Amino acid sequence: MPGIVWLSLGLLLSLTGFCQSVHSYSIIPKPAKLEARDGRFSLTGSTTVRVPSGHSELQTIAENFIHQFNTASGFTIPIQTASETRSTGSLLSFVSVNEASLGTEGYRIDCKPNTITIEAAKPAGFFYAVQSIYQLLPPEIFRSSPATAPVNWSIPACRIEDKPRFNYRGLHLDVARHFFPVSYIKKYIDLLALHKFNTFHWHLTDDQGWRIEIKKYPKLTQVGGWRKETLIGHYYESDPQQFDGQPYGGFYTQDEVRDVVQYAKSKYVTIIPEIETPGHALAILAAYPEFGCSVGPYETATKWGIFSDILCPSEKTFTFLQDVLTEVMDLFPGPYIHIGGDECPKTAWKNSAFCQQLMKQLKLKNENQLQRYFTARIDRWVNSKGRKIIGWDEIMDGESPAARVSARAVVMSWRGTEGGLKAARQNHDVIMTPENYVYLDHYQADRSQEPLAFGRFTPLEETYSYDPTPADLPAGVQQHILGVQASVWTEYLKTAGEVEYMVWPRAAAGAEVAWTPSEQKDWPDFTQRLPQLFQRLENVGVTYSRSYYDVLAEQTSLMDGRLQIRLESKEKTAEIRFSTDGSDPTAQSNRYEKPVDLTKPTTIKAVTVKSGRIIGEVQSWNFAVSKVTGKTIQLATATTKPRNADAPILIDGRYGSTIGYLEEMQNVAGVKTADLNATIDLTEIQSIQSVTIGLVKATAGNILLPKAVEVAVSDDGKAFRSVKNVPMDPTERGKKAIIRQTLTFEPVLCRYIRIIARNVGKVPVGMPKAGQDAWVMADEITVE
Repeated sequence: MPGIVWLSLGLLLSLTGFCQSVHSYSIIPKPAKLEARDGRFSLTGSTTVRVPSGHSELQTIAENFIHQFNTASGFTIPIQTASETRSTGSLLSFVSVNEASLGTEGYRIDCKPNTITIEAAKPAGFFYAVQSIYQLLPPEIFRSSPATAPVNWSIPACRIEDKPRFNYRGLHLDVARHFFPVSYIKKYIDLLALHKFNTFHWHLTDDQGWRIEIKKYPKLTQVGGWRKETLIGHYYESDPQQFDGQPYGGFYTQDEVRDVVQYAKSKYVTIIPEIETPGHALAILAAYPEFGCSVGPYETATKWGIFSDILCPSEKTFTFLQDVLTEVMDLFPGPYIHIGGDECPKTAWKNSAFCQQLMKQLKLKNENQLQRYFTARIDRWVNSKGRKIIGWDEIMDGESPAARVSARAVVMSWRGTEGGLKAARQNHDVIMTPENYVYLDHYQADRSQEPLAFGRFTPLEETYSYDPTPADLPAGVQQHILGVQASVWTEYLKTAGEVEYMVWPRAAAGAEVAWTPSEQKDWPDFTQRLPQLFQRLENVGVTYSRSYYDVLAEQTSLMDGRLQIRLESKEKTAEIRFSTDGSDPTAQSNRYEKPVDLTKPTTIKAVTVKSGRIIGEVQSWNFAVSKVTGKTIQLATATTKPRNADAPILIDGRYGSTIGYLEEMQNVAGVKTADLNATIDLTEIQSIQSVTIGLVKATAGNILLPKAVEVAVSDDGKAFRSVKNVPMDPTERGKKAIIRQTLTFEPVLCRYIRIIARNVGKVPVGMPKAGQDAWVMADEITVE
């Protein structure tokens, strides 16, 4: 594809051998109809490409395709118009047809051993046909220079008739939290286009930065475009929070924006700009505090989250927004302007005499209705300019007769699906982007094995499973679902490579959700097209995730004290190779064939292998085996955090993790205000001399170390005698961590062991959340 230098990074692996076993029609998104045929069409130096005369846009599409093919192959295939005499070699013809059934974006490909005919009614259809041709060709088609090894430049014979399920097929990128240069935005758009997305949602402003030049308000970029430093790690990673001390910023000039918009147009991608209102506005207020409800001071946010300082609904604020949106609309010719509207606390409005008086004047019952009024004002003004607004689903909150959003307003549903369905039932057009399915900044695999991400868990198969219009949705509601969008927020994604790792291949799954008829979607078939996708991504220099090929481990504690480990992969045709000596497994390491029994603490590492080649990333787990393995445990007070945590996980042999949100921490269990009091039955009297317990320290979330840990033993489970008591410091702050506390003592005979982590009860004076309820949370307990 022209317009970008395709770099083959060689970052990951060669999947050539793997791909030979995959069927040849590895198009993503899957076409609506594809009929396989025998034979292949070969592109050679004698192939001719023919286009109808008088179709300049189609001529450009064909020229771009042939330019890329000639660059990658070293051939010089010519382009002829229909009136010219062609050579005697194979023929690829573009034919314009007047068929309403194909719509704006539909196309047909009729591929036979000697001819390919591409038909469409509109240029966009021809463009998408070419994207399918790219994907039918070898992945080397994306090289920026001729391949050094021989390449079979051929396409499997077939007949394709294809058009999209949804008119809106979007991919989003947040550039406010972290900024990405124009060169990367163009690469991002290239990948959108290759997978038949037609909309790029460009999130340009937020609390942490304003990224677009507005000539009438230069301080938006001079001041609001910069933050003095950036939070390190997750929001609750450290107490106190740690910052990098490095100023951070950047913005796009209006000339750069025009260049990107024109580039996207050449890829049949419409850009929707987002200017956040009235919340997520600290970058605005840092530059122009007069648009807030107080005198400030304000500063561009240095950490993530939701902030109470928002725009004030004054006339000067509306004048400011109209001025800004006038310049924005001049840059972006598409029909939609996204005005945000999400995560807007009302504290500043509650405390504002002006806002309270305005509510009385407008007969508004609450601040939610005041936001509806705010949105309605912008909506009417944008409509007067011939455009439509898009807003996050919060713009439908606080309905009031005095503050109605027009029926033209489009709702983008992110808080699940219900907000979008409710808006559709009210005759609003809706774009579905529910976070639990298509937020690509979520973790996609085992958090302990993955790079830093926002939190939550959205694996590839969950994204693929999403259906924006389930069959039981009434037809009158379905018609308002314009389409689907995958969203990418960049709080924890600092580099282009980190963005790509989170986006691909999940965006490919999202592309199939948006394009392919629901009855044609097939998860096993999609997974068989992944190897070709990965080869294409590698040829265009994309740092994609191979987490689909990860090995998964489950453990079972046996009554005889062994820990049994089962390994599996979602890719059922792959082998699993593993090691137990701490070394990274190779394709020649032990092959997993049956569960592995452990009788001592062991590190297991495993990787998936296909056709003698490693296809996944090495996964690693440390398993605990001790005298409590396979035994029973009871807690005096039931655990309440995280969700679904229960006492047995404290001796199940798997160490915990504090990665992600506090409620998402894995293999840990905690109690609030009470002591964590665990009793383990060894089933028989035996000698013990040490107990180790992992204790979670996450003081930013009120999870404190206990004030003491005590070990007591008993022969009958009734009368316990203390054998060790170790004081700890619940006021210890710092980075979130699991502290492994070992208590050793003279050997003692017993059947029952009681471990008590004594909760301080309330957060002590002198700590940031003094007086609030305190948690004690434990990880794996081992006994020797």
